Amino acid sequence: MPTTPSERREQAVALPPLRDSDATAIHGFIETIWAENGLAKQTLASYRRDLEGFARWRDGDGGGLAGADRAVLFDYLAWRTRSAYSPRSNARLLSTLRAFFALQVRRGLRADDPTALLDPPKLPRSLPKALSERDIEALLNAPDVASPLGLRDRAMLELMYAAGLRVSELVGVPATMVNLRQGVLRVTGKGGKERLVPLGEESQHWLSRYLAESRPALAGKRAPAALFLNADGEPPSRQQYWGLVKRYAGAAGIDPRKVSPHGLRHSFATHLLNHGADLRALQMLLGHASLSTTQIYTLVAREQLKRLHAQHHPRA
Repeated sequence: MPTTPSERREQAVALPPLRDSDATAIHGFIETIWAENGLAKQTLASYRRDLEGFARWRDGDGGGLAGADRAVLFDYLAWRTRSAYSPRSNARLLSTLRAFFALQVRRGLRADDPTALLDPPKLPRSLPKALSERDIEALLNAPDVASPLGLRDRAMLELMYAAGLRVSELVGVPATMVNLRQGVLRVTGKGGKERLVPLGEESQHWLSRYLAESRPALAGKRAPAALFLNADGEPPSRQQYWGLVKRYAGAAGIDPRKVSPHGLRHSFATHLLNHGADLRALQMLLGHASLSTTQIYTLVAREQLKRLHAQHHPRA
């Protein structure tokens, strides 16, 4: 059985192709939940990927989505567990299947919901991993700002840390959403919800330089909508941004395995709390729908304070 992401991708490619009836059912489901809930593109893409993966696996037994029952779902989850899919990934899959089969029942296409008695896998409680302020400083200083792409990378890193953006929000932000005169960024987050985030002086400085010096050269004669551009005038993908963060982490002397693009968002939140930010204000800046999601960062800050106490207090 596969144990690495590359092996799992190879395994997925070898599955039978998606049958037309399943493709139609999945498309109808995606259209419906988009219309009803206004979910983000990334969420819809995850739903589609989960359902297509299950349907293709199921088709290996000549099944498909229509005839799937509880025993089939048990078998599929067991197969994914043997293939080293994480509990978090399996929990998301089960959530997708619940939504899909609930819609099938609601439309009268099924009499039963095969997910009804399935319990989600227990997830270990994991705290967000934030970098220290010293490591953040080293990471932000890593790009060579003498080159157009290096200046772009510095502006991207500064903006993500200054505004606490998600990766998808950063790479997809339109240039028209930046207001340097007022020092704010308009962000479209999950579910299409908008929020205004202050930029800060450092981020404004590097964005100004990027817009004046690098972006015109990268855009050429094109008029792209995206704020950040590659050498071909197209916006970078999330995977490309992931790669550059890892590269600059290594250049800054930080273990790349301990750094992720989302880590800059975690660092933004943790550092604000460490310096006395209000939790409700942080919730608004991060674009969290629920305050309970934001409260996890209070635990991160508390753990860091414990480590500092243990390291420096004479009686610790």
